[in-house]
Amino acid sequence: MQILIIGASRGIGHEFVRQYRAEGHQVTATVRKAEDVPRLEALGAQAFQLDVTDAASVSGLAWRIDGIAFDVVVVNAGLYGPRSSGIEPPTDGDFDAVMHTNVLGPMRLAAQVADALAPNAKLAVLSSIMASIGARQSISGWLYRASKAAVNSVWKDVSLAYAGRAICVAFHPGWVKTDMGGEGAELEVDVAVADMRRTLAGLTLQDNGRFLNHDGQPLPW
Repeated sequence: MQILIIGASRGIGHEFVRQYRAEGHQVTATVRKAEDVPRLEALGAQAFQLDVTDAASVSGLAWRIDGIAFDVVVVNAGLYGPRSSGIEPPTDGDFDAVMHTNVLGPMRLAAQVADALAPNAKLAVLSSIMASIGARQSISGWLYRASKAAVNSVWKDVSLAYAGRAICVAFHPGWVKTDMGGEGAELEVDVAVADMRRTLAGLTLQDNGRFLNHDGQPLPW
């Protein structure tokens, strides 16, 4: 299979690359910083620098992947932002950084991969249970929550645009032991990624537009 992982310098994105490469799949991956490219190349991936917050950087993606038909695309690049516990408003800088990374980035990327999809390709964006309005019982990290709720809306639109030719889902990866999730998180990164890969492999056209837990269980919007 041909795999594209956006945001693979560390954590969940890097683990996606490692696991897919371990099974012999062809992997293309992006990182925000050029110095992270060699770590992915050491795994056998084709890697290059891409900053999802930079329009010019993202606009160069289409030519880099020209001629490839991806079976799986995972948009993993994300930013948590301020660790708020109440409804104190974020600074303009924090708001712009989080929204540009978590929302505008996927909006730009969806268009860039449009011509590089295999039939019935799987397109996943990494969201969060914190995005869920129906399941919400906390206000911590409300800027992050808002951004992930927004990207859920974006990915639902992408699923409608690509209906019949691709399967688009938003994932809650679980509370994962990464730099973002912290050491107190519940899931090891290899377990979370293995779950999502298993779920992706089992998706059908009827799953297009769903919000899923890492293990495939549906989540409330």
